[in-house]
Amino acid sequence: MRIAVIGGGPGGLYFSALARRLDPGHEITVWERNAPDETFGFGVVLSDQALNGIERADPAVLSEMRPMLTRWDDIDVHYRGTTFTAGGNGFAAMSRAGLLLALQRRCAQLGIPVRHGSEATDVDALAADHDVVVAADGANSLVRERYAETFRPTVRTGTCRYIWLGTDLELDSFAFHVLDTPGGAAQVHAYPDSRHAGTLILELSESAWHAAGFATATAPRLAPGESDERSIGIIAELCKDILNGQKLYGNNSRWLRFPTVRCDTWSRGNVVLIGDAAHTAHFSVGSGTKLAMEDALALARNLCEQPRTEAALAAYEAERRPAVGSLQRAARASREWFENVDRYTHQEPQQFAVNLLTRSRRVSCTGLRRRDPEFTARAERWFADAAGGEGAGGQVRGEASPPMLQPFTLGRLEVVNRVVASPGPGVPARDGVPGDLELVHLGGAALGGAGLVLTGPVAVSATGRAGPGGAGLYSGEQAVGWRRVVDFVHTHSPAKIGVRLGHYGPDGSAEALGELRRAFAAAARRAAGAGPGAPGGAGFDLLELDCAHGSLGTSHRRLRHPLDVFDAIRAVWPDERPLGVRICPARWFPDGDGVEAVVRIANEFAARGATAVHVCAGTRADRDGYADPDAYADRIRNQAGGGSACAVIASGSIPASDVDTIVLAGRADLCVVDRPTMNSPWRFPHGTPDRATSQEWS
Repeated sequence: MRIAVIGGGPGGLYFSALARRLDPGHEITVWERNAPDETFGFGVVLSDQALNGIERADPAVLSEMRPMLTRWDDIDVHYRGTTFTAGGNGFAAMSRAGLLLALQRRCAQLGIPVRHGSEATDVDALAADHDVVVAADGANSLVRERYAETFRPTVRTGTCRYIWLGTDLELDSFAFHVLDTPGGAAQVHAYPDSRHAGTLILELSESAWHAAGFATATAPRLAPGESDERSIGIIAELCKDILNGQKLYGNNSRWLRFPTVRCDTWSRGNVVLIGDAAHTAHFSVGSGTKLAMEDALALARNLCEQPRTEAALAAYEAERRPAVGSLQRAARASREWFENVDRYTHQEPQQFAVNLLTRSRRVSCTGLRRRDPEFTARAERWFADAAGGEGAGGQVRGEASPPMLQPFTLGRLEVVNRVVASPGPGVPARDGVPGDLELVHLGGAALGGAGLVLTGPVAVSATGRAGPGGAGLYSGEQAVGWRRVVDFVHTHSPAKIGVRLGHYGPDGSAEALGELRRAFAAAARRAAGAGPGAPGGAGFDLLELDCAHGSLGTSHRRLRHPLDVFDAIRAVWPDERPLGVRICPARWFPDGDGVEAVVRIANEFAARGATAVHVCAGTRADRDGYADPDAYADRIRNQAGGGSACAVIASGSIPASDVDTIVLAGRADLCVVDRPTMNSPWRFPHGTPDRATSQEWS
């Protein structure tokens, strides 16, 4: 093949070397507009896994790189005068200039010409004269823009400003520093890129950037290659305790906002994108260079293995797109965490450190425990002390029980652990009366070890049932049936049980509000078993007003009716028992843009006396289809200024394995688990049955 490579960065050079090595008959030419020793930026981070992949693909490349690599295992989190260290991470770095030199040498060994100082501007001509054109020309790719109608790129710019700097400070680990500034927190990402030098990135919000004086210090225009020296001087003063007398220096260093690039397709005819030209991922989850080099390997291999160019480019994209998408999802979560770091500055340092380390959702407590058992055990001991007990699971090998097994006080109600079981929409009920199936349904969930069990939808009127077989609490017979279920749970388990009351028929806001208020109040009295008209009622420990499905009115624009109903329930519900509300942001705001409104809704209910906000189906999906199951719960619990005024329950396809991470990081207080299994760590904490299987139940 005749192959043209546009861009002599790591991705373009690595592809060229691999493609020639796999097929020495390829005629490959690289066009690079910069000089050989001209590069911008500083250190390049690569994981041990990435280095192993490079060695397998071409040991000679790693041999060129190895003398320049510096390696570390630890990540340090410096926050409020504390330092927490998590080990076992396995990273290495080198200067970008050194990496380019190593790849240039390898290309020279293989006889690949690199035309430095030559910019390939006529892509159409190259495509006509070559079998393949590889566009490795970076995040500002001219090739991508030339064929934008085919690639259909989108570029979303982050809200924080950041600047990339070098330092002669000697570092031996990756370090996060969270600094107080007049406009809020700023974060420093620092890591070694050689024995005697390192890379330092300062990132801060727009308000903090202005408050720190950078807006007035930054020169209105900088010449190509020129650094923002006045800003670097301010940063040196801001980071003087970190630098310990060492210097900062720039290399085309100026304030940027991170652009997240995505493309609908990565190829057009025989032109194909790799690396930042096709996609970008925020620097806080790793190196874009790593992604580019992995793209290069996949493309070179598929060009060798596939019989036709078209098939090779399709196979390359099919192979790489899932991995890139996964990393971009993690990068988005990580970027948003740093953009909103002020939400978390009320947390205790130990929790803040766990939250930071698990911010991308790719690292869990299980992963932390595997990498550094001592760090994780210390965090779990802190959480157990803060929770006031060792939890339902007792001691495990002399360590604190997992966070999910720690107790929680919900108002005045003691819950033995952080796991909530809400096993589906319930089972058919005759005339709304719960029978044996409901007892098995909810009783089994309680016996499984959950701290709190919630019913499915329970209607407050015959016209408001959730389908013909829906359960209710609008008659004394129904209250007696529920009492049987509640007594079973209380007798045979330490679990608490709550009822979800709602109106599931036609839009409840269309009914006379007074009638609806009276129906909810009467059902609440039957649920509690107290007051006139409710002798021997159900005796539920908790009541949850279900506003999730819109029958009472949804979103902040239609909140008056739900609040009126909530007040009516609160007037009859016993003060010593928790009263919560269930909301559904994903239903109200399917585009994910209603996060501020959801926080206001939660705060309105908290101000009226809600003990808990249950954020159901909290998958905050945006136009790109990305979602975090606990995103809305996290936002409600970690509000600017000190956190939520009430407990937060998260649900939305949360596996039991994620509960430890969510509660330890402080993203929610309790979690509704998704399809728990018989071998989940929270099941049967008081003794395992003789024949436990791994079959799922629901």
